Amino acid sequence: MVLKRVVVTGLGALTPIGNNIEEYWNGLINGVSGAAPITYYDASKFRTHFACEVKNFNVEDFIDRKEARKMDRYAQYALVAAEEAVQDAGFNLEKLDKDRAGVIWGSGIGGLETFQIEVLNYAAGDGTPKFNPFFIPKMIADIAGGHISIKYGFRGPNFTTVSACASSTNAIIDAFNYIRLGHADVMVTGGSEAAVTIAGMGGFNAMHALSTRNDDPKTASRPMDKDRDGFVLGEGAGALILEEYEHAIARGATIYCEIGGGGMSADAHHITAPHPEGLGAKNVMLNCLRDAGLKPTDVDGVNMHGTSTPLGDMAESKAIEQVFGEHAYTMNLNSTKSMTGHLLGAAGAIETISAILSIKHGIVPPTINHFTDDEKIDPKLNFTFNVAQKRDMNVVMSNTFGFGGHNACVLVKKLGF
Repeated sequence: MVLKRVVVTGLGALTPIGNNIEEYWNGLINGVSGAAPITYYDASKFRTHFACEVKNFNVEDFIDRKEARKMDRYAQYALVAAEEAVQDAGFNLEKLDKDRAGVIWGSGIGGLETFQIEVLNYAAGDGTPKFNPFFIPKMIADIAGGHISIKYGFRGPNFTTVSACASSTNAIIDAFNYIRLGHADVMVTGGSEAAVTIAGMGGFNAMHALSTRNDDPKTASRPMDKDRDGFVLGEGAGALILEEYEHAIARGATIYCEIGGGGMSADAHHITAPHPEGLGAKNVMLNCLRDAGLKPTDVDGVNMHGTSTPLGDMAESKAIEQVFGEHAYTMNLNSTKSMTGHLLGAAGAIETISAILSIKHGIVPPTINHFTDDEKIDPKLNFTFNVAQKRDMNVVMSNTFGFGGHNACVLVKKLGF
């Protein structure tokens, strides 16, 4: 069968460095750090006192108070980002065939704060079970996609992907495949996460996964820097409208770019550590290129997973050199997690959006907070350190790797490339 072409016609973002697409992009190209002391609870007894929280956000500006109380923050974030993306796509919802419009969303954890609150409330009581009737619907990881479909009446494919930090990239790839196989015309996709909670921070601290640079939070996320000491937890959401090319053209939609392909792989190595030689990362990029029908030399840049962990950054850098060879030294590599922190299941969505906007604007956002070269990472690689770089971008890849060895990579390209 002939596969259909898939384009991006709408974007939405709610991030630690901007509460909409314009603010997010301005934060990226200006190298803004979203890290700051935690405000949601007293973190003074935790190993890490800071995170990348969403700032200046009042849910009642977007969602009715009564309805918002029925949702965990991760679902609230999803609805807000999806609304911006749907509006950006410029649909006439009265004319759209809603049986062929669906939602595939990603979240690595779902309603962690809701789960935490309900369990702590029960533990503080006398053993009598007193749970909020919305406990389960607020907590489950699939409910964000359900809320989006209910709001717009989209009756097409609807489910949630869960692959830890690769979740929203997997969601984008699934949405891409459903359209190119002819099962839908329009898909809302992306991901959301709200794990800056007592349980989330405590759990990642116990794993020694988070930076503990409490004296200087804004520079704590240091991908590829010699003194990196772990990732900075972030939260928020990113939404994309994927659309079948002919469908988009027929309604006169503005097209950002085309989805070229997607790749998936597994490390099959360890529950949290990456393969030391980057085997899974290498395979996922090769699979993505193969799916897109492109050569390594066609790629202008890679938005790296780049979490700022000692092992992860090194393994991914090795994988890039293995995949791209000498061409690796001509590309722009970057890690926007240096600014947003690590949004876990939402990371792939906001990072794919960054890749799309770099194609649109011809600018590569920087990897900030670089102070000292790591002698174990090839210095010839251009990580776009500290300052955004202007460059005509035709093809960009975005990597996301999750606990359990889950790897996903999506390739976006300029329309017609």
